Amino acid sequence: MCGIIGILGQDGVASDLLDGLRRLEYRGYDSAGIATLVNGHIDRRRAEGKLRNLADVVQDSPLPGRTGIGHTRWATHGVPNLTNAHPHADERVAVVHNGIIENFDALRADLSARGISWSTDTDTETIVHLISAAMADGLGPVEAVKSVIRRLQGAFALAIIFAGHDSLMIGARKGSPLAIGHGEGEMYLGSDAIVLAPLTREITYLEDGDWCVLTRDSLEIYDSSNAAVDRPKVESAVSGDMIGKGNFPHYMLKEIYEQPSVVGDTLQAHFNPAEKRLNFEDLSLDFKALDRLTIMACGTAFYAGLTAKYWFESLARIPVEVDIASEFRYREAPLSPQGASIAISQSGETIDTLEAMRFARGEGNPVLALVNVTESAIAREADAVLKTLAGPEIGVASTKAFTTQLTVLAALAIWAGRQRGAISADDEARLSQALVGIPALMAQVLNHDDSIREIAGKVAQTRDVLYLGRGSMFPLAMEGALKLKEISYIHAEGYAAGEMKHGPIALIDDGVPVVVCAPSGPMLEKTASNVEQVAARGGRLILITDAVGAKRLGGTAEDVIVMPTVDSLVAPLLYALPIQLLAYHAAVQKGTDVDQPRNLAKSVTVE
Repeated sequence: MCGIIGILGQDGVASDLLDGLRRLEYRGYDSAGIATLVNGHIDRRRAEGKLRNLADVVQDSPLPGRTGIGHTRWATHGVPNLTNAHPHADERVAVVHNGIIENFDALRADLSARGISWSTDTDTETIVHLISAAMADGLGPVEAVKSVIRRLQGAFALAIIFAGHDSLMIGARKGSPLAIGHGEGEMYLGSDAIVLAPLTREITYLEDGDWCVLTRDSLEIYDSSNAAVDRPKVESAVSGDMIGKGNFPHYMLKEIYEQPSVVGDTLQAHFNPAEKRLNFEDLSLDFKALDRLTIMACGTAFYAGLTAKYWFESLARIPVEVDIASEFRYREAPLSPQGASIAISQSGETIDTLEAMRFARGEGNPVLALVNVTESAIAREADAVLKTLAGPEIGVASTKAFTTQLTVLAALAIWAGRQRGAISADDEARLSQALVGIPALMAQVLNHDDSIREIAGKVAQTRDVLYLGRGSMFPLAMEGALKLKEISYIHAEGYAAGEMKHGPIALIDDGVPVVVCAPSGPMLEKTASNVEQVAARGGRLILITDAVGAKRLGGTAEDVIVMPTVDSLVAPLLYALPIQLLAYHAAVQKGTDVDQPRNLAKSVTVE
């Protein structure tokens, strides 16, 4: 989850390293640091906390050098402080590292027996001393790294520079992503295309197990068996101007407001306007032959998968199991030989989802990847790929990635239903049109943000909030609770509305807001009885509904957010916006760091 950048440049690289770390700070912000070669020697600047602290250090004590590496940290081994901040270095080698070295205790014991002392609590320092010890034994930098990589167990991405070697950088990846950028007389390493976007559009993605040797004029790549390999050079679709905040105070708010556009873009990739129907004919997955779907994901993507379960089961009449990816492979679930799996991940690098996908493939299930980055590990290993066209999402709390995931899943469920003969051509046309109409309705909802901001002011003053929903609104209730707690630090829980009377109702009093997502439709009356039970016990109801629901339930609510009336299929896409805005404004009014909430990072590449 840490962010890595490396530059073999023509001029001083410190400012470019800092700029790259700003683009990577969503991956971790417990500490940050850079190291360069100055007159052949390794020199470092590091700081605890946010990147601005490092920028202040560099401003007070500039760091020259045209060869350098940088790192922004999400702590795994060792507390987040200056001592444990990367890069780690000795007089021979400097290393930045994303991931976890699982056998570092055994490696440390071997090194301690050689008389090596330790200055940090991190697993990364082990890598420094292993390489340095190999060089002290007479190996050159390349051979030293080659000997060390095979001893490392776990997941890692590495960028390494060496004292006295101004035109050399070595990178390696196992489990964690790493990309190479090509320049004119310059070369770059980075955790993803976002960090490299201002420097180059020509990218080479390392495969799992690869390691590489970079100079300013050459590139050599080796696979896990140390055989020389060629990896393709591709043009990245990410550009530097896609990543700024524009006129918005936070990335999260910008990304919330981008949803009408990116959902529309995602739909256009699958909707034929002439025929007014969805099209997935290029997808190498025969839904008619399937007897089960297994969906695996983490966090917000897991809630997208739970929502899709309602859609696939009702529209395509296919049983669906949804699993938290980090649990899935450890219970060794039996998978149907006639089944298929869907792996959902914004980054395409989520390690738990990647390992769950590998388990499913090992059990004979073809895997469809739903990702926002087609060059990612999950996309490359999947049997088929569907992309969400969300563009870069920098805010740690997922917003537009979530709704574009829902968009693709809803469209795919309609397509599967038609392929399996579970819905008619008329149903397909009606549901497709409902889906196509969502971007315009999203824009309408965003035009009423002021009222949501006022309601959020009340929520910001509370300690606990409950979210309720029925049917496909149940996963949305859990997503709403997740959004609130991850950026405002207010305790929140999401429940199926019918479960309130089975325990959670004991929590309700006049100090607990209860957010109810209740569009009109077949579940409205059932939800109404739950709402009345909450109101009778003094709960402070915040009702998110349409005109029909407001007329039926509005008298019991303290606040009502009135939404456009939509088909129940697409309601989760639309109702996602007010729960995102409610969390955002509550966090802003509490004064928390909306884009970089404490203890979190955007891309979870460690187990």
